[in-house]
Amino acid sequence: MHAADDWLQDSRVVRRVVVSDDASIERGTWPATVPAVAQLLRAGALELAPGLTFLVGENGSGKSTLLEGIAMAYGLPPEGGSSNGGRRTQPTESPLGSWLRLERRAGAPRRGFFLRAETMHGYYSYLDELGGPSGGLHELSHGESFNSLLDEQLNHPDYPAGFVCLDEPEAALSFSSLLRWISSLDEMVRRGAQVVCATHSPVLAAVPGATILELGEWGIRRAEWQDLELVDHWRSYLAEPGRYLRHLLG
Repeated sequence: MHAADDWLQDSRVVRRVVVSDDASIERGTWPATVPAVAQLLRAGALELAPGLTFLVGENGSGKSTLLEGIAMAYGLPPEGGSSNGGRRTQPTESPLGSWLRLERRAGAPRRGFFLRAETMHGYYSYLDELGGPSGGLHELSHGESFNSLLDEQLNHPDYPAGFVCLDEPEAALSFSSLLRWISSLDEMVRRGAQVVCATHSPVLAAVPGATILELGEWGIRRAEWQDLELVDHWRSYLAEPGRYLRHLLG
């Protein structure tokens, strides 16, 4: 098959994240100093895999910053919400989104969603102000509201989102809800969605077939689930928590 044929049969909503030629980048300041962001700026582009991609790494590794930049380049609200809009409070986002552009597939669905765990309260208020069946999420628990978003906004069979950015959704979820999300993420991908998810959860990152990008002082690298530092740390702790706690609890 020729490269042109491969391009035509490519099902991805977003093929590449590209650094704009005219971007006004201040390379000596944040976020350009974050190794993962610096690598993207040097390379000029980041290829996105089909289906589900996880961004994993320690706090400060740039997962949320990179995800926010991709979401904003897609046209999604920086504080979370859908392609149709969301609430804006105080601007706190990095300039990364303005440095990037996305190479999209011609004819790909335009609908997208950015779930940002720490700011979804504002999005719920935005939905209440609009009225209609999507409101009332404030009346649910944190985890219940995320599950409702999953069913009504992200994975609805009649109008599923085409491009989804998830920033640490596990913050609201129990173990059983995480398993439910794994099943729904698989359904979303089968329906043609493309998902990029920043996570600290070894449970969520274990979805079969997902692409994993590990961020750290090295920048960005492909990784296998069983080789992640995240997985190794959780395995060691759960196997023998006392070994950790006796060093922490003097």
